[in-house]
Amino acid sequence: MLTITAITMREILFALAIALPVFVFAGIFYFVLRVIARRIAARTSTALDNMLIESLEWPIFAGIVLSGIYFAVLHLPWKESVHFDISRGFHTAFIILAAYGGISLLDSLYRWFKLEVTSKTQTALDDWIVGALRIITPILIILAAVLAILGLFDIDTGAVRDWLVVHGTRIGLILALSVAALLILGFAGAKGIRGFVARGAPGQPDEEVRKRADTLSSVLITAGQVFIIVIAAFIILSELGINIGPILAGAGVVGIAIGFGAQSLVKDIIAGVFIIMENQYRVGDVVKIADISGLVEQINLRRTMLRDLDGIVHVVPNGEIRVASNFTKEWSRVNLNISVSYGTDLDHAIAVINRVCQEMAQEPEWAPLIIKTPQVLRVDNLGDSGIDLKILGDTKPIRQWDIMGEIRKRVKKAFDEEGIEIPWPHTKVFFGNAPPAPPTL
Repeated sequence: MLTITAITMREILFALAIALPVFVFAGIFYFVLRVIARRIAARTSTALDNMLIESLEWPIFAGIVLSGIYFAVLHLPWKESVHFDISRGFHTAFIILAAYGGISLLDSLYRWFKLEVTSKTQTALDDWIVGALRIITPILIILAAVLAILGLFDIDTGAVRDWLVVHGTRIGLILALSVAALLILGFAGAKGIRGFVARGAPGQPDEEVRKRADTLSSVLITAGQVFIIVIAAFIILSELGINIGPILAGAGVVGIAIGFGAQSLVKDIIAGVFIIMENQYRVGDVVKIADISGLVEQINLRRTMLRDLDGIVHVVPNGEIRVASNFTKEWSRVNLNISVSYGTDLDHAIAVINRVCQEMAQEPEWAPLIIKTPQVLRVDNLGDSGIDLKILGDTKPIRQWDIMGEIRKRVKKAFDEEGIEIPWPHTKVFFGNAPPAPPTL
């Protein structure tokens, strides 16, 4: 066997001849195939292919180059001991590169899943699950890589491998099944609940079905996912050899203590159950509860979150809700007064207002939002400065404010064109003089 100093130029050239085609292929991959793949991925509607290419291009390029160096170097006639050390070093590098590629690949899948899948569900627990997986998965891959490298250097890892084969496989299977159940529940549960709600409310508008489904999804799916996590945690603890009997007993005692000390929490939860089951309001409704008005952003069994027009988020415990006023359930109503001066011909003013509302209800922009065309209902008040005309009409949920604002703008323009006066507050003042007597005929 030749020594390291006995390598001939012919053998070096032959090693280079082995490595050169591999390096050429690496260059073709990086400058041609990678660019083509990026251009094709840019034309698709999903970000998954872009993320996969971005995560794998460097590991693949580095793997091709490292393979060329590996075959070229090991072709040289090293001593047996040197050959073994070089081979082990390359195998270590391949394991590290494979671990890096695996971590990058899975991280891109997690980022895509969070971007395009969990963002469509009605629970935030999916995002937490994906975030936990992005932390746990690299740790497990690095652990597997370390064990593989230690095995290359003849370090005894038999006990660890045996434990991983028996218990680790079971724990991994439990985690995989639990994560799959959580993600399926989060993704498919919302569709199932929406279908169930649609079948239970035939004839209801799609907007109402969506609101009801979103509200039930945010509560039921989260509760189901928490149940799966708790069950999986207890199974894993038992697999680790931890007796869960005392834990369950302790949890029961703690639950009783909490029940006595947290009566308000129990009250909130019971009230939340009735709010959700009676469909008092849903996510997306505009309501007034506990003297606070706003858009419902979240509901769970304990509290309701509202955002008002100032952008302030109010957290209202469900137990504090005595009366819930829903402004947008099934349909909404235009209800506004428009004043005209006392010298106005009321029939003419009413005709102008009704004409404006009719024209607006026939326009493509506003027609889909109006259920019943707004019109003057009555003379509502003889005020200090003018006569109030009451206008009523029905609209799609939450669109009444848009329509009322547009009606005010159009009526003002129409009154200006017709010479109809919209009064403003004014006061007649007498400085101690008697009012003049009416003229005699």
